[in-house]
Amino acid sequence: METWQCVKQCGACCHLDPSDRPDLEDYLTPDELQQYLAMVGEDGWCINFTKETRQCQIYDSRPRFCRVKPDTFEQMYQVSPSDFNEFAIDCCRQQIEGVYGEKSPEMERYNQAIQS
Repeated sequence: METWQCVKQCGACCHLDPSDRPDLEDYLTPDELQQYLAMVGEDGWCINFTKETRQCQIYDSRPRFCRVKPDTFEQMYQVSPSDFNEFAIDCCRQQIEGVYGEKSPEMERYNQAIQS
């Protein structure tokens, strides 16, 4: 069975380019949308993401929309806690593929991590 988890030094979800996420208004509050857009750098990456180390500079105080947790996904996307694991895995795979590619080392590491 696969179990969702975050893989360190991936950062695919930190690629925030709004053109890749046309439905932001559907799941972010107006204040969150404003915060989200303020976090997008010129290159589409979050301004709090350090590319060299692939780490978030504000991880412990990151906004709700950056938190992959059952209660957050239930509030934002109406995903039941029982469906969270499958939904989150699918989200991560789509994002990793879009940012790094389907056959990327990041995808390989992710797929290995969720198997353990």
